[in-house]
Amino acid sequence: MSHYIDELDKKILEYISRDARISFLEIARECKVSGAAIHQRIQKLTQQGMILGSQYIIDPEKIGYETCAFIGIYLKDPSMFDEVVQQLETIPEVVECHYTTGSYDLFIKVYARNNHALMNFIHDKLQPLGLQRTETVVAYNTSFDRQLPIENILAEERTRKS
Repeated sequence: MSHYIDELDKKILEYISRDARISFLEIARECKVSGAAIHQRIQKLTQQGMILGSQYIIDPEKIGYETCAFIGIYLKDPSMFDEVVQQLETIPEVVECHYTTGSYDLFIKVYARNNHALMNFIHDKLQPLGLQRTETVVAYNTSFDRQLPIENILAEERTRKS
């Protein structure tokens, strides 16, 4: 569901999408409003579900998880979808889970210490969930990983209005 956001909301989203650690006062100075106004706006955007939170991002490779893989999952019984998703959620190596179009029932992103650990993960943790089969793609490197670039969306919107 889309919510109406004004220019101030858009500027706030632009600043926090670039740096989640930016202070409310710094945003307020840039936007020429009070710190309280920024605080209220961020609370509103959070309550609307537009801002889902903030977090530190840990580099998996730096803590020993050298293999990143994407796994397409085919379920034996598609009616087990919700149960399988709940079970996947309890497995720490699974960092994303998507319900997609196409031939897969589910598509997940996982991290493993190495390729051997990935093989064991698939055999020991995934297969017992009631899967028909899986297809795995190992990522050699992440070229980039980003949020939706707010500044580009804002520029497009300004162009449409003029």
